[in-house]
Amino acid sequence: MADFLWKLRRLYHRTEDARRGARSDPRSRAPKTVRVDDILVAYRVFGEGEPLLMIPAYLSTMDMWDPDLLGRLAAHFTVVLFDNRGMGQTTPGDEEFTIDRFALDAAGLIDALGFARVHVLGWSIGGDVALCLAANHPQKVNKLVSYAGDCGGPQKVEAPDYREILAKLHAVRGVIVKDLLAAIFPGWWMEAHPDYWRQFPLPREIPNPVHVLQQNNAYEKWEGVYERLPDIKTPVLAVTGTEDVSTPPENARILAGRLPDCKLVEFPGAGHGLQYMYPIGLANVVIDFLEE
Repeated sequence: MADFLWKLRRLYHRTEDARRGARSDPRSRAPKTVRVDDILVAYRVFGEGEPLLMIPAYLSTMDMWDPDLLGRLAAHFTVVLFDNRGMGQTTPGDEEFTIDRFALDAAGLIDALGFARVHVLGWSIGGDVALCLAANHPQKVNKLVSYAGDCGGPQKVEAPDYREILAKLHAVRGVIVKDLLAAIFPGWWMEAHPDYWRQFPLPREIPNPVHVLQQNNAYEKWEGVYERLPDIKTPVLAVTGTEDVSTPPENARILAGRLPDCKLVEFPGAGHGLQYMYPIGLANVVIDFLEE
């Protein structure tokens, strides 16, 4: 894990010069913090319209959302970005890391920012947290977008090479950058964009390995919401890429089949990093769903 974080640090410095020029990029603004139970949550708010809370993925921070995606969404919504417990500039607190705890943190942030209800967009593990938020705190969620999320538990469809992917992320000595990011981009796209890593939005704060492990354990131990999906009345958009090797598209199809009000959108050829491959296309799908 330490090797992986060291590799990320090197990538961070190589992209920092380009990042300094992005003054119009909302991710470049200094975050604020607010107390939510036992933690200080780092967040940014920008845009106009109904509030849209965006929950980041495993090992991710609010710096890692695609800027074109954010710009398009901010033209329609008040976008709220934040770092999950123990990630980025949000403190880890004293509570055990669990998916339910992350959902409670999100609910607390909604309250702390003075919102009654919000739209929610979660990516990967963030999509799982979003579903948990809708299940546990339905009064706080207007509409929900699960991007590359799953129902968790034994019913989720695990990628055949999921363990191999995790092994690369957790022990990457001598592994090149392409191998590291193969978990989110399909091979054809990486070959067509050999220099994509120069624009890839890396976190400003390198995650603490202890907190990364705690986040991973939270996902591994999560019992999921499969049995509760039929009880979630929140309108849901399940978005997936047909070549996602981290969260296979079958997971979005499970959500569409069990949620009473769910729309399924599949992006042909896209991987886990759909937001970087087709940021405007994804934004338009999200906007159409949230505004319909």
